[in-house]
Amino acid sequence: MASALVKGVLLAGVCEPGEVWASDCFFEAAEKLGRETGIQAVRTNAEVAGACETLILCVKPQDVAPVLQELRPVLAGKLVISIAAGVSLAALENAAGAGVRVVRVMPNTPALVHKGASAYAVGGAATSKDGEIVERLFGAVGVTSQVKEPLLDAVTGLSGSGPAYAFLMIEALADGGVLMGLPRELSLKLAAQTLAGAAEMVLSTGEHPGKLKDAVASPGGTTIAGLEVLEVCGVRAGLIRAVRSAAERSREMGKA
Repeated sequence: MASALVKGVLLAGVCEPGEVWASDCFFEAAEKLGRETGIQAVRTNAEVAGACETLILCVKPQDVAPVLQELRPVLAGKLVISIAAGVSLAALENAAGAGVRVVRVMPNTPALVHKGASAYAVGGAATSKDGEIVERLFGAVGVTSQVKEPLLDAVTGLSGSGPAYAFLMIEALADGGVLMGLPRELSLKLAAQTLAGAAEMVLSTGEHPGKLKDAVASPGGTTIAGLEVLEVCGVRAGLIRAVRSAAERSREMGKA
């Protein structure tokens, strides 16, 4: 995710390579990104914090507090953006210390191909300008929206986990094509492009997906026959329950 963000902001012209610094517990990873993009790859988090006014924590949830506590002496007055799932704004502010502006973002993996969907919530000390910075950074790799922090659990269940649901649907559709005689490679290509095209139609037309669905389903035709099977199998209810379950799990992680 860090690599996707770096490449996205550079491609969009949000930052110049010399303005971006990166560190990683495996220096080789940061060094490789530096060679690919021209950014400053360094060995320690302290070097990044000393050079930059905006810090993005792309670490696992259990590593957030140790990293922020390590950097606490140099964080005053800086903007800290965390993409760690389940780590609350209160926990971030407590670990970072007084005077640190904190924003929490929930991105998703399609940011790797600049088709990400993210949402963010701002901490008590963060300003409207900080929100604009977040929108420029994460808007470079997709779309982003501001929400109240309690809604980030729902965002996690929907767009954070959602790519996995979509991959499952693509795989299943491709299997169906193979079952009916299509070569595996062609079936997978058709399935992926079909979901990508359908998603683009929703976004570009602004039409309700139900209306677009009805436009495909001719009376007595093939599509309505297929839709009947999906309803009988509970696909719609299954997806709704998947989002709810993932959101509830995110909420549990935050409490823990």
